[in-house]
Amino acid sequence: MYQNIKTHTVEEATKKLEHYCAYQERCHQEVRQKLKNMNMIPEAIDVIIVHLLEHNYLNEARFAQTYVSGKFRIKKWGRRRLLLELKKREISKFNVNQALKEISEDEYLSVFDALAEKRVHSMHESNMLKKKKKLIDYLLYRGWEAHLVYEKANELVK
Repeated sequence: MYQNIKTHTVEEATKKLEHYCAYQERCHQEVRQKLKNMNMIPEAIDVIIVHLLEHNYLNEARFAQTYVSGKFRIKKWGRRRLLLELKKREISKFNVNQALKEISEDEYLSVFDALAEKRVHSMHESNMLKKKKKLIDYLLYRGWEAHLVYEKANELVK
């Protein structure tokens, strides 16, 4: 009837979570889920999270900043997608706005221009309307603002 469920003491779980957070920036939601998956009781989860916060293993502002800079610079995501993903992870509005401020307007627009140009040149579509639609869909999916996307699509696909 009983399954063999691995249990952890608070100390063991704390050590595991210290390593988990030290390896890569984590948000509170990921840490809470990890502890639930380890079958920890809610009181123990709260104690461990407080410990991680006090010892700076867990920091929502730092997570938001590294997340935004990574996804923007590596995956070329726009502000709308970044905002959506951080909301999904229950990051506070203040930390989201602070992290998004880290991206300068010049850098933002130059990344957008480069991404759009690269995408247009890699498309092998002879029908101009289809080509424009594919470019627009691609850029909107990546979270770039609609007014930028439509302007750029009209400029690049004639």
